[in-house]
Amino acid sequence: MTAYKALVVGAGGMGKGWGKNLKEHSDVETVAWVDIRPEAAAAAADELGFSGIYTGDDLGKAIAETKPDFVVDVTIPEAHHGVTLQALEAGIPVLGEKPMASSMQEAREMVAASEKANKLYMVSQSRRYDSRLHAYRDLILQHIGTPGILKSDFFIGAHFGGFRDEMAHVLVLDMAIHTFDAARFLSGADPVSVYCEEYNPAWSWYKGAASANALFEMSGGLRYTYSGSWCAEGKPTSWEGDWRAVGAKGTALWDGHGAPTADAVVSSGEFHSKTEGFIATVGEAPGGIAGSLRDFLNALQTGATPMGECHDNIKSLAMVFGAIESAQTGQRVPISV
Repeated sequence: MTAYKALVVGAGGMGKGWGKNLKEHSDVETVAWVDIRPEAAAAAADELGFSGIYTGDDLGKAIAETKPDFVVDVTIPEAHHGVTLQALEAGIPVLGEKPMASSMQEAREMVAASEKANKLYMVSQSRRYDSRLHAYRDLILQHIGTPGILKSDFFIGAHFGGFRDEMAHVLVLDMAIHTFDAARFLSGADPVSVYCEEYNPAWSWYKGAASANALFEMSGGLRYTYSGSWCAEGKPTSWEGDWRAVGAKGTALWDGHGAPTADAVVSSGEFHSKTEGFIATVGEAPGGIAGSLRDFLNALQTGATPMGECHDNIKSLAMVFGAIESAQTGQRVPISV
C-alpha cells in the first residue's frame, strides 16, 4: 500500500516518542514536524533521521506545503483544541494524545469539528492496547458475566518534579483518565454520575491534591469505585492499577502485572458457592502508542471505528471533569457529554 504521510505537532519528549513510532511503521512517511519552538522541531527531526522534511512553527503552512494524510497532535493539553480544529478544518484526520482537551466545552467543539469535516479524530488512549487488559475483559465476559461491581486501586509514589508538582487535581487530571477509560472498556458501561473526594496527605510533595476516592454510577446499574494516590511510598500497584470485577457468576482479578484470574461459580446452595478457577490466556499484539497507530491507520484504510474515536473518548474525559467538579462542590455530580 502507499505510505500515509504524517505531520507531527509537538517536539517534546512524547513528541519524539511518536516520531520514533511513526518511523518504525512501514506504511508511514513523516513529511513535517511543527512546534512553537521551530528549533526544537528541527532538532527532533534531525535526531530521528528525518532528513529534509518540513520543520517550522506554522501548522497551516506545513499542511499547505506537505499535504499530509493525517496529523499527530503531541502538544500540551491546552493546545489540543487549537491544533485539532485547525487540522480538521483543513480536511486532515487527527490522531491526538490524551487527554482530548483541557475542558469539556473544548472537547465538545472538537467532536463537532470532526462531524462537520467528516474526518476521523481519534485520541490515543494507549493503554487500551495492553493485551492483558483485553484478556481480562474476555475473562469477565466468559466466566463472571456482566459486572455489577468494579473497583480499581492505584497507589504509586511518583516523584516527577517539574510541572506536575504544581498542578491542581494532579492525580485525577493527569493520570486517572487511563484508569477511568479502562473501566469503561472492561465493563462496556458509560458514566451516569460521580461522587469524588480529593485530598493531599500531610507528607505529599505535590501542591495539588495527589489522592482521590471516587464512586461512579455507570449505565446498567454498575458501581465503579476508584481509589488512588500519587504520593503513596512503598508497595506500589502497577501503573495499570489493581482490579476486581464481580458479576453474578463470580469474581475476576487483575493486578496489572501478570495474567488475570477468575473464580466462577460451578454450584451453589451451601454457605459458600463452589467455584472453579480460571487463568486468562494473554495474546500478543502491538501495545502502547504502536497499538494506537495501527488502529488509526486501519480506520483510515477500512473505515472501521477505532478505539479512542472522539465520540467515545469524550465519555472517559467526562468522568475526569465530573470527578473534579464533585470534589470541588462536595456533591454527587451527573455526567453528560
